[in-house]
Amino acid sequence: MSQTTDPLTRYRDYLILLARLQMDPKLQRQMDASDIVQQTLLEAQPQWSHMKSKDAAQTAAWLRRILANNLADALRTAHRAKRDLAREIPLEQRLEQSSCQLQNILPGHEPTPRTLAEQTERTLHLVTALAALPAGQHEAIVLKYFRGLSLAQCAASMGKTPAAVAGLLQRALRQLRVELADSMSNPQ
Repeated sequence: MSQTTDPLTRYRDYLILLARLQMDPKLQRQMDASDIVQQTLLEAQPQWSHMKSKDAAQTAAWLRRILANNLADALRTAHRAKRDLAREIPLEQRLEQSSCQLQNILPGHEPTPRTLAEQTERTLHLVTALAALPAGQHEAIVLKYFRGLSLAQCAASMGKTPAAVAGLLQRALRQLRVELADSMSNPQ
């Protein structure tokens, strides 16, 4: 596996998950979250060298702001003729909430700058491990733990039985534990 030289690419999976959580599933057929994230990373690249602090938590917050602007642009394009009051909640605020949900999965401590940076690092490891899961397991985790659906709702959304979804969740959580234990014991 070749090591990438762009330090911003390590945030790709994190940003894709945040973007998908903010996009209506119906809109995901019209626009691709990875395209919006790619645009975000392209816009961030020239400014990267000018950043005074390259702390993981500050970088994640900076990228969320750029992502919020790009998501807002994409949503405006998708809904030019429609006005939806739900869209008027600032996307940056919704991305911040999604980011906090990701970090709430991991055990936390006092919110010192060091703790925030460590939490961001653990969140990035979690999102990378989540992105590596098979599609069904990934979808089950996102529906259950990020969208807050019940097992029955997950099953209906995925077109599977509750038992099948429970199996996907069990395998996914087992794999995530292994991946996170490995990544935390072997930091990059």
